[in-house]
This record gives sequence, C-alpha cells and structure tokens, in this order.
Amino acid sequence: MLLRILLFVGLGLLIYFGIRRIWKDWTHKFNHDAEEAKRIARERDRAERSQPGVIDLKRGEDGTYRPGNKDDADKRH
Repeated sequence: MLLRILLFVGLGLLIYFGIRRIWKDWTHKFNHDAEEAKRIARERDRAERSQPGVIDLKRGEDGTYRPGNKDDADKRH
C-alpha cells in the first residue's frame, strides 16, 4: 500500500515538474518572439520616419493632430 502511494506521488511530481518545465519554456519563447517583433517594428518605423515627405504630427489642445511647426504646415491654403 505504501509503495503504491509513493509510486503515485512520484508519478504526480514527475508530471507536475514536466508540465511546469514545458510552460516555462513556451512562455520564454513566446515572450522572446514578441520582443523580437516589437524590435523589428520599431526599426521599420524609424526607417519610414527618415524618408522624405513624412510629417510629424502634434496633438493640439482640441485633440486634433496637426503638423508640429510652421515648416510642416499644410500648404493647400
């Protein structure tokens, strides 16, 4: 009887630590992939911002986004 209990406890511990290890490995992998995707997106955004014709917009007091300084202002008017 005691051997059976020890066997079930040992088997339960092996399953618990195995699942815990898999969970940690996958979590680490997914977090690493998400950080890599953010880094790539940041680099892409920086490259796009450095292109000519890109205007930086500033949020006004009324919540509308407009060009930040007079050089970037809309020249249609």
